[in-house]
Amino acid sequence: MGMFDRFRRKGRTSAPARDATRTGSTRVRASDGEDARHLEAFVATRQGVEGFVEPRTAVSDVTLLLVAHDGEWTRRRVPSVKWAHDFANRHRVPSYDAAVVGVPQRMRDYNRRKKAGGI
Repeated sequence: MGMFDRFRRKGRTSAPARDATRTGSTRVRASDGEDARHLEAFVATRQGVEGFVEPRTAVSDVTLLLVAHDGEWTRRRVPSVKWAHDFANRHRVPSYDAAVVGVPQRMRDYNRRKKAGGI
């Protein structure tokens, strides 16, 4: 028996949460139907929407950022980069890789107006 063996938990077989994905040392919630419905509702109720596909990181899964013409935005997890671009194509929304083009200035302006209480 090693020096620290008595402190180790025995039978440590805890499975990850049913709807979570393990990424590195963190767990992130996987995308679900509610995320897709939210994205569909945003596209249906806003004008001039563009999609920005954000890659998987150590702390989050692939996300789709939708930005309307006035800078209003929403972000949700999606199953994959391909799914995000296919979603955008189905809804006739231009989509871009956020890691390449960044996020639009109108989104930052919207956030600034919202923080200042103008929205």
